[in-house]
This record gives sequence, structure tokens and C-alpha cells, in this order.
Amino acid sequence: MARYLVLTKYDEGLSAPPMQEWDPDDLTALLDYLRAVNQRLIDSGELVEAQALTGPELAKVVVSDGSDPPVITDGPFAEVKEALAGYQMIDVESEERAVEIAAEVSAAPGPGGIPMGQRIEVRRVMGPLPGADL
Repeated sequence: MARYLVLTKYDEGLSAPPMQEWDPDDLTALLDYLRAVNQRLIDSGELVEAQALTGPELAKVVVSDGSDPPVITDGPFAEVKEALAGYQMIDVESEERAVEIAAEVSAAPGPGGIPMGQRIEVRRVMGPLPGADL
């Protein structure tokens, strides 16, 4: 088994507006779809974790040289065309299975029930960082 991150991105190239502008029924349909995907992954033992992230307008960018106080700015900046919306950590038999799951997430319904075709990034987890024996 190998672990992968399935990273859901929102980018301006989508035909769908930001979710805060969606009709409530369309938002409910999206959330129901994603709940069903996650439940199937729980039932199959493949879902390790799934989290939604706040919008980029609430993000902070931190830079430190290790000696001076860190510099903290709002970010990402307005010119950023895409933002990470959430992720699923999955534990699957193959990269092909990770891609199947990513394709299912990509096809989540948008306004009017039309599949959004979101860009979903699939990245294999290499293992814990040194000293992070979690």
C-alpha cells in the first residue's frame, strides 16, 4: 500500500464561480457528492484523512531567517490564479487507484449539476519528515 495526497484546487479557469456565490441547492449537491466519495473510501479502508481548507484570503505567508522575528504577510497574493481548497490522504494499492479517486473528485458537480472538471493533483507521500515520528 502507498499513501497519496489528492489535492483539490480551485482555480479561475473553472467555469464555476466561487462557492460563496453558488445557489444553496448546488452547494448541497456538491457536499453530498463529496461525502459519498469519502464514505466509499472509508468503507474500502482507503481514506486516511480528508480536510477542507479556508480560502486564501485567510492564509498567512511566513518567512524566517532563524534569528530575526518572522515576517508574516497576508497571502497568497491577488495574482495567484489557483488556491488549494482541501485534500484527502489515501492509502491505496497503486498510483492507478489514486488517479481513479482523483478523477472521481474532479467530476464533482458544480452549478446546475455540471461536473466541474477541477484540477486535482495526486502526489505520493514519501514518508515522515526527520524527527516527525507521528
